[in-house]
Amino acid sequence: MMLKVKNEELLSTAKLCADGGKNVFTAMFGSDERQLGQGYAIYVLFTDGEKHSMKTIRVEFAPDSELTYESLTPLFPAAAWYEREINDMFGIRPIGHPDLRPLVLHESFPQGYYPLRKDVSLKTQIRGHREYKMSTAQGSGVFEVAVGPIHAGIIEPGHFRFSQAGEDMLQLDAKLFFTHRGIEKLVEGKTIEEALLIVERICGACTVANTLSYCQALEKLTEQEVPQYGWLIRMLLAEVERLYNHVGDTGNLCAGLGFSPIVSMGSALKEKIMRVNESLAGNRFLRGVIIPGGVRQDISTESLEKLKVILEEVEQGYADIVELLENHSDFLNRVKTTGIVRKQTALDLALVGVAARASGVAVDCRRDLPYGLYNTMDFAVPIEHAGDVYARLLIREQEVSETIKLLRQIINELETSKTKKLSYENAEYRTQEGSWGMSESARGNNLHWLMLDGQQKIYRLFVRSASYPNWPALTMAVQGDIIPDFPLINKSFELCYACMDR
Repeated sequence: MMLKVKNEELLSTAKLCADGGKNVFTAMFGSDERQLGQGYAIYVLFTDGEKHSMKTIRVEFAPDSELTYESLTPLFPAAAWYEREINDMFGIRPIGHPDLRPLVLHESFPQGYYPLRKDVSLKTQIRGHREYKMSTAQGSGVFEVAVGPIHAGIIEPGHFRFSQAGEDMLQLDAKLFFTHRGIEKLVEGKTIEEALLIVERICGACTVANTLSYCQALEKLTEQEVPQYGWLIRMLLAEVERLYNHVGDTGNLCAGLGFSPIVSMGSALKEKIMRVNESLAGNRFLRGVIIPGGVRQDISTESLEKLKVILEEVEQGYADIVELLENHSDFLNRVKTTGIVRKQTALDLALVGVAARASGVAVDCRRDLPYGLYNTMDFAVPIEHAGDVYARLLIREQEVSETIKLLRQIINELETSKTKKLSYENAEYRTQEGSWGMSESARGNNLHWLMLDGQQKIYRLFVRSASYPNWPALTMAVQGDIIPDFPLINKSFELCYACMDR
């Protein structure tokens, strides 16, 4: 459902769509639609979990009008980053925003440069300077600790500025987007197939999730249905991707406090799954299989047998990890009551995935906005309520079990299926009509929104990964804890830099 409203009606319409908090603020983005005979536009999306639907608000600004609107952030804190990004990319300014510093475009970009406007070329040479001041606490005995953007090891760049009193963290400001790649600009004018190759590579850990969201957005623009057998293969790949991420992230969490044996055990189990990935898809990151309309290839009986064996090994190996963690008093002492995100904070920031469910917010788009054959599958959405590092660990432990259970159901359906149609072909997609697609990654729901032009090429693609709404929660979670716990808290969210640097 799309509501087209005037500029001055945006805030009141958003209140109605939120329905007192029953519907979740999901995303907000801009679009330059002047080449379509319209103006600039802002879209605001709300998820209605009860009705399994998405509500969309569209506000259009005439090209010669003042590009301002009343900020949604004071009412919806989750809108803060989206509004900053819209201001960066389109120059549409939210009046009343509490923190309108640049988000994506840092100091080296000139003022008045809005890269997602259609009259800005991808090849534009840019030089300039703008101010960017980190937010810090002030007071007697308060000092700053700067970490990054260049880190030890191979992780991607991010800058963290801590305000501290002794070892206690009073405030954290995070500055990301250091290696922003301009993917949304890069795909403009590309064919559906050309854009697919780029979408698959937005993030190595979320290949399937991004591809599924992109393909679903396209498939909403045609009357054809993806065959059930094709959906089974898609779901198999999605759950394998979830499994290797959760297993690996359990080990990575323990790296945040130097618990090396679990790091090694988690890495070894993840490697086993990655090797099966190569058998399933021909590569370790599950690329090249999912296409608009279904899948490109079948999965062999031999590969399914390998997967069944690995599931047994992972199930036992992960149970050993859980047993070690649950019986290690020093580990439990570090993770319990550390890095707490309260339920109201999770609701205010519209958190997704593990971060939301660990704070008592039951969100999962496989259930809330069901796609594929998930509504025919038996799986639970685990919920914890403490909101701390331990709760986020418990969610992963339970989701590993649920994912293995789901994979066994999918394998059985694939083996007993009487029809093996992989995809539909030769689809005609409606143009100049926006559509969205969403899938549940290991970190939470991944959203893609796109519009095609009259030649069925990409006019606008907006990508919102699960990490995007969850990063602001990290700055809240550390408050009151000590700085040696920051690596542990950070790892418990397992947020992605590449997803930000899209």
